[in-house]
This record gives sequence, structure tokens and C-alpha cells, in this order.
Amino acid sequence: MQIYEELKARGLIAQVTDEEEIRELVNNGKATFYIGFDPTADSLHVGHFMALCLMKRLQMAGNRPIALIGGGTGYIGDPSGRTDMRSMMTPETIQHNCDCFKKQMERFIEFGEGKALMLNNADWLLKLNYIELLREVGACFSVNNMLRAECYKQRMEKGLSFLEFNYMIMQSYDFYHMFQTVGCNMQFGGDDQWSNMLGGTELIRKKLGKDAYAMTITLLLNSEGKKMGKTASGAVWLDPNKTSPYDFYQYWRNVGDADVLKCIRMLTFLPLEQIDEMDTWQGSQLNTAKEILAFELTKLVHGEEEAAKAQEAARALFGGGGDSANMPCTKLCREDFTAEGEIDILTLLVKCGLAASKGEARRLVQQGGVTVCGQKVADIEARFSCKDCCGEGAVIKKGKKVYHKAVLEEQ
Repeated sequence: MQIYEELKARGLIAQVTDEEEIRELVNNGKATFYIGFDPTADSLHVGHFMALCLMKRLQMAGNRPIALIGGGTGYIGDPSGRTDMRSMMTPETIQHNCDCFKKQMERFIEFGEGKALMLNNADWLLKLNYIELLREVGACFSVNNMLRAECYKQRMEKGLSFLEFNYMIMQSYDFYHMFQTVGCNMQFGGDDQWSNMLGGTELIRKKLGKDAYAMTITLLLNSEGKKMGKTASGAVWLDPNKTSPYDFYQYWRNVGDADVLKCIRMLTFLPLEQIDEMDTWQGSQLNTAKEILAFELTKLVHGEEEAAKAQEAARALFGGGGDSANMPCTKLCREDFTAEGEIDILTLLVKCGLAASKGEARRLVQQGGVTVCGQKVADIEARFSCKDCCGEGAVIKKGKKVYHKAVLEEQ
């Protein structure tokens, strides 16, 4: 089975401009393709996972990926999937986020001479002359067609700024620029980017009279139709300092029964033959499938050693062994405690990131969802001493599946 057929079999392809041409290019390792990443945070997250895995698969098949960091488009903000306008970032923040992205991408893609490229569209977008751009590129776009694009339609009711209206033109210009400078002949992106991607292929056709291609990746949705990659406390990040390897593992270990086999098919690099055999799994076998999913994806992002630690910790905790060595941990200092050397349960939950506010912490306790050191906490006034958090620390359990350790740092 060749790579294009494998992508289809894994359910990764949503829409394509020219299927036969795209199949020919990627199967023969002739695609130089790009995927854009806007640096809206200092870490990539699970929402980027599909794109990173696709780049890895296609590079393994001999194609050349370009990771395009949106240092320039980051000044504007993509309106796709938004009901409000993104806040504008400073140049320093954008550059910092770009640097963080590159470090994380290197786990997936091999960069270097004749291998993957990492480009930053700030290198050309920030040098553009407004009048020249209007004359050279603006004339190729129909406002009527742009307003019919899904990414703009859903914003029209609340208001679409002229700043954001230019996003499609900037993204199209990226493709046009890289087509000429580095031979980029294909663009991949999320299914919500389709209109922007067609803008690029059309611009190349109108300006250069040549063909370029676009393909969208299936969005990672759960069985309820919601985007995956979010928890009650926010995004699931690839940066271990923002989402620990254990929490990353636990996110995938806890996916729904209806979603686990789809995630294994779309996200792991396990052979399709092995995955096909799992399609008949039911009941307790689905728990095994979830362990496989969690281990494979944690290994991909954090390495085999961290994946093994996370798996051992999860098995020990849920098996009642209570091994907390690899559990997510928050270090407390003396200043976190009162003069009497105590910390209340609500402050403790917020400090450990188990609740976003004291109000949320209060509800957790009142609903019976908090256990500390094996004892259920029912009193919102409950207090714990420095001694409770010394040595191995206090193990906090939130709900049925979230474990965390609070340790007093020796000074």
C-alpha cells in the first residue's frame, strides 16, 4: 500500500483539489508541501498533532515538508473557527513562540540540507509594500467570493475587522511566494482552512499559469462532534512543562470507547493490519486499546522512557499500588502556608492546578470529588499542615482519574 492509499485508509484525507495529481506526487515522493502554524501560544497542542503526524508520514515516504511558522500572519490572526477577534501579539512574543515551536517540531520532522524546511512568513510578509500588494495580488481576489467563504460567513454577524479580512490574502501570498522560491507545490491544512487554501492555488494559477494543489486533513473530533485536545482546565499541550507526560498519557487513556479505535487509526504509526484486527475489540479489550493509544502517542511526543514512566504510574495508581514517583507534582514553599503552617483545601487545589478558581475548588469538594492522602475531603474549611506535604508529599485525587502530588520544597 502506497502512502496516499494509507492516508485514505487511516481516514486522514478530507478534501483534495486534484486527487489523481496529488496521489501521483505523494506516492512518488515528488511533493514539496507546507503546513502553516500560527504562533498563538508558546507550545504546540493536540490540535496540531494531526498535522505533525501527517508531515512525518509524508517525509518517511520521501516527500519534503515545509513547516511554515506564521510570524507574519500572527500579526493579523486567523478568523477561521472564531466568533471573536484574536488579541494582537507583540513581535517579541511572536518570535519567542516561533522558537518554541521549532524545538517541539524537531521530535516529528527531520530538518536539514535536502530534508524538511522551517520558514517564517515574517521574512517576506513584513517587507511587502501595501500599494504593490494591492496591485499585484489584490486584483486576483473577488470580495464576493471571499465573503462566501465559511471562515468569514460565521463572523459577519458579530463583525469582521478589515485586519482579519486580509488573512486569506496573506495565506494565499505565502503559497504563491514559496511556489516560486522553494518549489512548494502543495498545501495541507485543517478542513476549516479550505477557503484560504483555494485562495492560494487560484492566485498561483492566475499569476503564473501553473498548477498547485491543496489537501485538507480530517479534523480530530470525538463521537459528539467536538474538537479533541481540550480538558476542563484547557488545552492539552505538547510542552512537558505545560502538560506533563503523565497528564498527556492520561488524556489519551481516558478517551471514550467510541473514539479510541479511530484515534489509533488516525494518530499512531501502528501497521493498519494490526489496527484492523482491533476493530472487533469490545468491553475490557477497549481498555487495552486505550493503553496502546496513550503509550504510542506519549512515546511520539515525549520519548519511550517518559511514556513507560507514565504508563507505570497510571497502572500503579489505578491498580491501588499508589506509586507516586512519576505523578504530576506541584512544589509548595513555606510562603504558601499560613503562619501556623497550614494550607486550606481550596488554596491547595488552585495551587496544584486542579481547579481554576476557589469557586470551582469549592464545588469539587462539595460534590465529593476530592481525596487527599486516601481520605475523602467533605469540608471546604479543611486544612493540611506542612508535615502532610513533606517527604513524599500529599497525594490528591480529583474525581476518579486525576492524581496529583503536592510536595513542600525543603529550604
